[in-house]
Formats: sequence, C-alpha cells, structure tokens
Amino acid sequence: MTDPFDALALPSSPVDPDPAFAEELRDDLRRLILNGAEMTTSTTPDTTTLRALTPYLVVTDARAAAEFYVSVFDARRRGEPIVMDDGRIGHVELAIGDSVLMFAEEFPELGNVVAPVGGALIRVEVEDVRRSVQRAVELGAELLRPVEDRGYGLGGTIKDPYGQRWLVGQAAPREKHGEAIYFTFQVPDDAKAKAFYGAVLGWQFSPGRVPGGWGIEGHGLTGGLWGGPGRQTGWKLMYAVDDLAAAREQVRELGGTAGEVEHHPYGQTADCVDDQGIEFWLWERPAE
Repeated sequence: MTDPFDALALPSSPVDPDPAFAEELRDDLRRLILNGAEMTTSTTPDTTTLRALTPYLVVTDARAAAEFYVSVFDARRRGEPIVMDDGRIGHVELAIGDSVLMFAEEFPELGNVVAPVGGALIRVEVEDVRRSVQRAVELGAELLRPVEDRGYGLGGTIKDPYGQRWLVGQAAPREKHGEAIYFTFQVPDDAKAKAFYGAVLGWQFSPGRVPGGWGIEGHGLTGGLWGGPGRQTGWKLMYAVDDLAAAREQVRELGGTAGEVEHHPYGQTADCVDDQGIEFWLWERPAE
C-alpha cells in the first residue's frame, strides 16, 4: 500500500479511547444534558417545537414520571431517554399539547435536586380536567386543591409522586365552523358610546391598537368598540371557518364581496360584505 488513503478501504477496527479523554468527554456530555441542551436524538416525528419558555424539572424517578405524565396529561414521548453510566436518567423530553417538557433525575453533585415543598407550580392544560386529576390521584398524586371553577375556568392542583406541583386547567375548546368569536361595535363617536354604554351596561374600556379603538369588558363575548366617521355603524362580527379560502369563494359565489387575506399571529382573516351590504370578518385558526 503506497497511498495513505488506501487505508479508507480497509475494514474498521475499533480501538479503546484514552481513559482520561473518555472520562472528560463523558463529564462534558453529562453537564450539557443536565443544563438543558436540546435533544437531537428523537427518532419519531413530532411537530412540537421549543417555545420561548420550556420547563426543565428534576424528579425523583424519571422513568416512572414519564409514564405518569403520559397517562395523566396525554403526553407524547420525544425520542428515547438519555441514561447515564450509573443508570440514572440524565434527560427526558415529552410533548404536552403544543409545548415541550424536559426533566431529569436528581444529580446532587451538580446541584440538581428536587425542589422543596413550595417549589415551582406549573400550569398544564388538558381536555378533561376532572378525568386527569382523578387519574393522577389514582396513580399516587396528592390532591392539593379539588377541581372547581373560581371564576377563571375549571382547574385543580396536584402534587405528583415525584415532587412536582401542577395546576391542571381546562384547555380552551376549539372554535366551531360558523361560530361568532369576536365583535366590533362601530359607532360615530367613541367617547359618547363609552359614556352611554358604560352607564347603562356597566362596560369598562381599555385602549385598543387603533385610534378610536377600545377593548370592552363585561359583555361576555370578546370584542371591542371602534369610533369614528367613515365606517358602517353597528355590530360587525367575526366568524370562525375551517377553510378561509373556500369560505371566501362561497361569499363571492353568493353575491357578496371578500377582501384579501390578512395574516396575523392569531390566524388569517378576510374582511367581507354579504349580499345585503352587511360587513363581517372571516377567521381561520393558525396551523398548529
């Protein structure tokens, strides 16, 4: 063999790494994992992405905790857990709804221990609060506050068997096709309307994002007041649709007009007018 590159064609022969180097590499990996380095070993597709804030918990038994969260919160596994040389779990990722939960077992030598009583309280939204809390208690969780509605939605508080407290809340129901989800009350003079409806109905107002625009509290349906000349007065509703493009086409086919699609953080909208001249909006939820 005269060309050194000929060696690339030979079968690979494993070698033992230098012990000092191997230990240093293992320690570096351990610290990266326990400090929240992002996993890249997932073997199953998952559309859930990391958000601006991602909880990273320390639990007493990561294997059992993963099973608990899958059963109680309908969590989905993201890849395989990372197991350290001593058998402890160094990193686990689960998807819950549209968010990611990370956790590991205790590593006192690195300062990672279960929080004492009164530690972090994390809110998690589920489809059925009563079912999830009941299931949690069946699996050994402590019920800290029973499920009830205190004026801001159904919820209860538990402490799981692995040291973490959870505020379990009801996920908001998905809007149905054709459901009115927002209104704008258009008036010629917003100051007069605020004084009138504030006195008669007890509405309260907060500044909006446009001149003459105000958020309204005390009416039940989410909406706002918009005052000023040059627009149709009265109620203008926004309706949820499953397919904005198809709905806009139907508006036009039935004699109405449909404006261009506008893109917002909360979804896509189109300003429309029906066949009798009444204005309304169409809205499609953003893709999850």
